[in-house]
Amino acid sequence: MTALSGTSNLTVTSKDVGLRLHDLSVTYRSPGRPLVRAVAGVSLAVAPGQVVGLVGESGCGKSTLGKAAVGLLKPAGGRVTFNGRAVDTLGLRPRPSDQRGLQMVFQDPYASLNPRRRIGEQISDAVVLAGGTRERGRETARELLERVGLAAEFVDRFPHEFSGGQRQRIAIARVLAAEPSCIVADEPIAALDASAQASVANLLLDLARERNVGLLFISHDLSIVRQIADTVAVMYLGTVVESGPTAQVWDDPRHPYSKALISAVPRADGSGELPVDLPGDVPDPAFPPTGCRFHPRCPIATDACEVDEPALVEFLPERRAACSVLAPALTKVG
Repeated sequence: MTALSGTSNLTVTSKDVGLRLHDLSVTYRSPGRPLVRAVAGVSLAVAPGQVVGLVGESGCGKSTLGKAAVGLLKPAGGRVTFNGRAVDTLGLRPRPSDQRGLQMVFQDPYASLNPRRRIGEQISDAVVLAGGTRERGRETARELLERVGLAAEFVDRFPHEFSGGQRQRIAIARVLAAEPSCIVADEPIAALDASAQASVANLLLDLARERNVGLLFISHDLSIVRQIADTVAVMYLGTVVESGPTAQVWDDPRHPYSKALISAVPRADGSGELPVDLPGDVPDPAFPPTGCRFHPRCPIATDACEVDEPALVEFLPERRAACSVLAPALTKVG
């Protein structure tokens, strides 16, 4: 156990390493509308070398959670820590050096790249900010472009000269230049065509394994998450309703929402059965349902679900679910 520099009573243990969200809440306020609680008390952890998938329908708060995790949004409650230190909300000042290991890959690679600057310059910025020379940064850019499957000679090109899949690879190379130990990838394949989605997802997985980098992979594509994530958290209207090892959640989902999401994924099993769509839409987060937030769409909801907000309980090692109806059938650990 190692004490952090500049602290008297704060220590870092193996449980502190990586990215940790503790009862995180994020709110938005818009003129003429009630306060929107986009993330409502979420806790999760991403350890070095671990790939955690965060899935759910559009509007459930996934991207908001990801932005708060890296300091782009200020939490309304709870806290975010990285290697035992609180993550500062980004402002005009540079990010503290001990937090530069926490990086983000955005959904739209073209919007996240500066169209007026050559990609080699953009990748090398992280090296310069860390005290290196621009020459060293250019050399690093060439090396990283090759690592993500592009030609080193591309350093002098501009973002508009590349396809969407190539731009996302460039964005990943720029993140790698900061030598991260944790990456939050916010829908990194959503803007890509089908041929590029799998290759970019596999690239992120390879980098996580190769460099022992923690990866929070945010996506609404369960089929991709199933292939690359070690564990998965299912999010609905700002809360996590189920979590656990990916294979176990996929093969034996417990929460009705998890079951509905997985049932909606097309399967190439030759059965000829069409996927089952989940009825209704995600409610307006400004007016969330009382009690269990999923009860208006839930096939097993009871009257009590309109009142009682279920807690996320551990019923098997590393398996958690939040459902009052199923609670009596779930054997709690301990």
